[in-house]
Amino acid sequence: MIIVQWKTCIRRFACCATICAAGLLMAGAPRAFADDDCQQRLIHADHELDRAITKHGYNSKQAEHWSHELREAREWCWEHSHRWWSEHEHRWHDQRDWDDRDHDRDHDPH
Repeated sequence: MIIVQWKTCIRRFACCATICAAGLLMAGAPRAFADDDCQQRLIHADHELDRAITKHGYNSKQAEHWSHELREAREWCWEHSHRWWSEHEHRWHDQRDWDDRDHDRDHDPH
């Protein structure tokens, strides 16, 4: 009788431990997903902005469109992760310190 109770106790403990472990893994998943999605959005917008500036000039409507998209992506990252990815520096920033005109300097002919 004691062995049956002991096996039942072990099964319950194992079940609870599994549920707790799964909960901990799931708790970290949204942050990882948000960071990955954030980084991809920023990389895409940054590359498209660079391409638009190179092809059409930094005062073009194409560059303005992608500058707006980059600004939106940075805002989205800040809202969801409280950090943002700088593709030019290849690093995360944990301060809301981006410059919306940073690409002007990159392509300034002077």
